[in-house]
Amino acid sequence: MAKLRVEVVRALADHQDALALVLEEGATVREALLAAAMPLDLPVGVYGRRVTLEARLADGDRVEIYRPLRADPKEARRRRALNRKRN
Repeated sequence: MAKLRVEVVRALADHQDALALVLEEGATVREALLAAAMPLDLPVGVYGRRVTLEARLADGDRVEIYRPLRADPKEARRRRALNRKRN
């Protein structure tokens, strides 16, 4: 059976974890996360596109583990706009 080369990446506030893996063809995101000993309870994507844990991987894919947002993007934009008006 053919092998896939994938990278699993997790960006934290102060550093980034990246691990290159070789998996069996037909492997899923879940299998990649388990092989990398990464959490299964955070949102994930492949090259910036959100996917499920059951999504199949292709050779060369980059699995990204997304951390929770610290602030609502719309609310942060409103606060910045208010600060600009005041200054």
